[in-house]
Amino acid sequence: MNAPAQNPDIAETVEDAIASRRSIRRFLPTPVSRETVTELLALASRAPSGTNIQPWRVTVIGGEAKATLSAAILEAHDGGGKPEREYNYYPLEFPEPYLSRRRKIGWDLYGLLGIKRGEKEKMHAQHGRNFEFFDAPVGMIFTIDRMLEIGSWLDFGMFLENIMIAARGKGLHTCPQAAFANYHKIIRERLDIPEDEVVICGMSLGYADHAAPENALVTEREPVESFATFIDF
Repeated sequence: MNAPAQNPDIAETVEDAIASRRSIRRFLPTPVSRETVTELLALASRAPSGTNIQPWRVTVIGGEAKATLSAAILEAHDGGGKPEREYNYYPLEFPEPYLSRRRKIGWDLYGLLGIKRGEKEKMHAQHGRNFEFFDAPVGMIFTIDRMLEIGSWLDFGMFLENIMIAARGKGLHTCPQAAFANYHKIIRERLDIPEDEVVICGMSLGYADHAAPENALVTEREPVESFATFIDF
């Protein structure tokens, strides 16, 4: 399915696609066809991988399957149980400058949503929106063979980025979500994912609701000079 004719949000160049990729946190109910998702995954699979082993695996869900999974995870999220993941996405302690960057995006998002410091229930509810795939019509869960090493995880990251960039060429937006890994047991049971696969993350896919205040968030990036070193160049 092509993007709606009135949609001005289609990136026409690679540069536009990269620059306009953002984590969208509220989507329109506009459907996305299986054909479109298949095209995006086929494009994304052109990502490089060491010795071409292509380590990516993805489960695509919509409709009742997505709603059922969301309800099960939200019940656990609201039940107060301690989430657990099979790998550490974040360090146990954040040194600078990472801590400041992490705090800034959090408070920038909460500011747009009118959530004030100390309003823990509202913060909890906003975090729970992850598990509704932010209302996107398409949800994806990504898994990798447990026996593979860090190099294959790097390859997987390039595959994920390819999906997000390719989506922009069709007027679609995404949100990659590590939060799903905290509920890998529920995901494994509901989606029949075998024990020899690790749940890496989820991703929402759909058309952005540009009227939603949370979608006004545009994160900052450090200048090249702060992270790149040029030698004899």
